[in-house]
Amino acid sequence: MSQIRPRLPVVGLLARSAVIPAVLLIATNMVMVMFIPVVHMVVVGVAGVLAASCAIAMSHVAARRNDGRAVWIGMAFSVIATMLVIHGLATPGVILPDNGLVQLAGALNLPVCGAILAASGLPMLRRPRRVRLLLRIQFLVIATLAIAGAAALVFSQLIPVVPDPSTVTAELIFGFGAIPLVLLAWRAGRTYLLTRRVSDLIVVEGIVWLTAAQFGLLNFTMMNAAWWAAHGLEVAGIGMVAIPVALDLRHAVASRPLVGDLRAADLVEHEEAYLGGRVRALLVRLGEKDPSTEGHTRRVATLAVAIGERLDLPEGRLRQLALGGLLHDVGKLSVPNEILNKPGRLTDEEFDEIRRHPGAGRRLLTELGGFSPLVLDLVESHHERLDAGGYPNRVPAGDLDLEVRILTVADVYDALTADRVYREAWPAERALALLDDETGRAFDPECVAALRWLVASEQPALSPAPPHREPDPTPLRTRPAAVFGEAAA
Repeated sequence: MSQIRPRLPVVGLLARSAVIPAVLLIATNMVMVMFIPVVHMVVVGVAGVLAASCAIAMSHVAARRNDGRAVWIGMAFSVIATMLVIHGLATPGVILPDNGLVQLAGALNLPVCGAILAASGLPMLRRPRRVRLLLRIQFLVIATLAIAGAAALVFSQLIPVVPDPSTVTAELIFGFGAIPLVLLAWRAGRTYLLTRRVSDLIVVEGIVWLTAAQFGLLNFTMMNAAWWAAHGLEVAGIGMVAIPVALDLRHAVASRPLVGDLRAADLVEHEEAYLGGRVRALLVRLGEKDPSTEGHTRRVATLAVAIGERLDLPEGRLRQLALGGLLHDVGKLSVPNEILNKPGRLTDEEFDEIRRHPGAGRRLLTELGGFSPLVLDLVESHHERLDAGGYPNRVPAGDLDLEVRILTVADVYDALTADRVYREAWPAERALALLDDETGRAFDPECVAALRWLVASEQPALSPAPPHREPDPTPLRTRPAAVFGEAAA
């Protein structure tokens, strides 16, 4: 049941984002227009002001937080702003006569800045001690670029018109410049599929629009309406990328769509920011009723998404797994406290009451509305087993989604390795041994193997997985101390 991460969701997202700019460029191509040169200067100036404002905000946040990646992103927008100023001032017929600087600055702006932004994911930028150095580099880069730009403006008439639109040189510049922009769009797309935040979607679309703008600027002339449309896409794209990122950096749990390092575990850690206020409210209620259950759900959700990542689940399904993991025990809100916190073994009647919580959880989430069928299944089916020996519906293996199998393994492992009111926590090796013993009958082999790999990566001394053996035919509920039944509850 090994999974291969499908790429189509991200590809489809990028394709949808490209529809508007593609239609705009096609519709305006071959339409001849004539605007006075100052219009070009104003359009470019608006883009420069946007980029400069966001660059200042990002640099301020970076210095305050000691955040190297924010400095780097701020530097990219500082470069965009500086090159746009040069591009705007070089507009022929306003301050300067005809010159090649306006074409050169416009052609290189997005490729250079896209490459800087694409490098924002480098691990070295996470080191706080590099922030001061990066701020100095940012100042040096902008100062050097400004001096070079001023010199180029003075001698602008000596600069040839390079590249000519629609030439091989122009296409090569577009090809190389599009590579970092596509990388950024891919990162942002994967982030959006995890967070489902509108701001992250806007960043995705903004990067795609910038890519289309770069194509238009390199393939059309000033007399073509598509060239002006490309400038409009550039202004809009800069705003669509810079503003959400700058606002995001103000918060402690920014998603960083340009960096692309958001993981499913972050959804669990910051559930209110990424999964919504309703999830947070339910967890608060669960914590007020039983703090140990609330802590258990967080650990299970974190472990489940780690297993899901190990098995290459796509981002959308990881998000559903995070939601289901956090809410899988929400049905325990209906279980009496004296049963939840009983220090001894449960009676059959008490265990029957516990066994009702998956169905109660599904009914509660259904009444609230807005939760996907997969999340509802995760809540209702996390105690089901491959051999249809689980509860509440005795669902057979063929009807259990991989996410349910993952959650089941994570739930049982955490229940066994955490202290309970009726027993002490088991060592990891002992808990894994029980899971190994039931692999193939109660638990999915790949999920257990992924769990063992994750535990071993944190505990190197842990012994490797034992050779496969036939599962013990003894019913789980009759094992010594009924550990499985009570722990999994």
